[in-house]
Amino acid sequence: MLSNLSFNFNDPLHSKWGEMAEAELREGLLKKNNNDDYYDNCPGCKIDRLKEDTPGPPFKLLLYVFIVVLAAALPISSLFPFLYFMIRDFHIAEREEDIGYYAGYVGSAFMFGRALTSVLWGMIADRYGRKPVILFGMIMLVIFNTLFGLSTNFWMAVSTRFLLGSLCGILGPMRAYASEICRKEYQALGMSIISTSWGIGLVIGPAVGGFLAQPAEKYPDIFSEESLFWRFPYLLPCLLISIFALGVSVLCCCLPETMHMHTKNKRELEDSRDQRASTTYGPDEEGSMQKKSEEKYPASQQSLLKNWPLMSSIIVYCVFQLHDMAYTEIFSLWAVSPRKYGGLNYTTTDVGEVLSITGFGLLFFQLFVYPVVERIFGPIMVSRIGAVLTIPLLSSYPFISMLSGLSLTLLVDCASILKNVLAVSITTGLFLLQNRAVSQKQRGAANGISMSAMSFSKAVGPAGGGSLFSWAQKRQNASFLPGGHMVFFILNLIEAIGLLMTFKPFLVEPAGDSIS
Repeated sequence: MLSNLSFNFNDPLHSKWGEMAEAELREGLLKKNNNDDYYDNCPGCKIDRLKEDTPGPPFKLLLYVFIVVLAAALPISSLFPFLYFMIRDFHIAEREEDIGYYAGYVGSAFMFGRALTSVLWGMIADRYGRKPVILFGMIMLVIFNTLFGLSTNFWMAVSTRFLLGSLCGILGPMRAYASEICRKEYQALGMSIISTSWGIGLVIGPAVGGFLAQPAEKYPDIFSEESLFWRFPYLLPCLLISIFALGVSVLCCCLPETMHMHTKNKRELEDSRDQRASTTYGPDEEGSMQKKSEEKYPASQQSLLKNWPLMSSIIVYCVFQLHDMAYTEIFSLWAVSPRKYGGLNYTTTDVGEVLSITGFGLLFFQLFVYPVVERIFGPIMVSRIGAVLTIPLLSSYPFISMLSGLSLTLLVDCASILKNVLAVSITTGLFLLQNRAVSQKQRGAANGISMSAMSFSKAVGPAGGGSLFSWAQKRQNASFLPGGHMVFFILNLIEAIGLLMTFKPFLVEPAGDSIS
């Protein structure tokens, strides 16, 4: 295309200025040709153009992401504070010792349902877009979370939780969505928004459930015995979360789609750019451009199960999620158990206060600290540092239980904040690796695989953690790691396994950047 232009740069006085003018003309021509790849009616192209025109983070879209993920996370753990009493009121357990057995089924039903359908929702999101899946999942959350609060028997509770997990496939598409609305330098911020909102939801959810369950008994001046909440004592926390989710479902209508909706895919667009670049730059520079294009599309991306950078990060992610879910179960049991068993003898209100403070600490760290730390050390190193610091922190928990008064309150609050901050840092780093290992067309399915594997791990976590805690309480006088020492030792063992798996040759960082 430049061959038709006439330049005379043989004069030494003008050769330098001529080279500069030719370079500027080539750059402008390339920019014009690249703009031809945008389709006016394609929502994905609009997002790509917005990212190019906006150098800073997309704060408005990230706020939408935060709110949607928060609404999706709240119902997951809001039942744990009152689940014991709900099972008791169902009168299905013949003995009091059997209540935990049935509670485990209800607690695991959500994760089991999500594990079965996460890949399907990811594939649907890749085929039809992120927005329809997110909106549908939010509507299902409103319906089945409310029905769970209206449960009158054990099987209704299990069914509603299972259907809630099966039909609410929000998190996987939202993780893909957050990476697609951000420029590469701000993808760490997008993933930290997901992790922060998710972590806060898992922390605030139990606080809401603990404060608002059985309102007619706790607040008789407000709720009488003739009220709806006397007949359904666990409806109020579920209803408030569903009302919030209903408002968020309206907000979802404002979300812009990020999928490319045109006949040409990303590979074809890149090939067309390479062809035009070869016309402009010449044969030598064409070979360099072709080499970059080949590096950008590794063969392993053709099959997700053969994409080891993706699969290795998912496996490591599941190990840490197993640890975190077991810790969540154990922390609540440890906090409310009597002093003679090495617990803190806290009330459900005390636990709610600790978790609320933890949520605010998470929000501050992920918004203002994590993006800076990730840019300095990288996602893998941040995950390693978080795992290393977690081990001595958990080892201190049995000794914290020996304190009392203000010192106990301060140390428990600080330990809870630090533990959750480290856990979310690990999770965010692995989120980044997973999204950078695949192209946009595979990102929804990749996150679906991640969600399915994680859900299986989280289904095992509560049951395993509860059984471990019950077993440890029976060996208070053991000579080796008595009581709570054994609990936190096994948690540290799982964390150490996850830490070792973050090193090569197991965990492999993506060789090139994925298509944004």
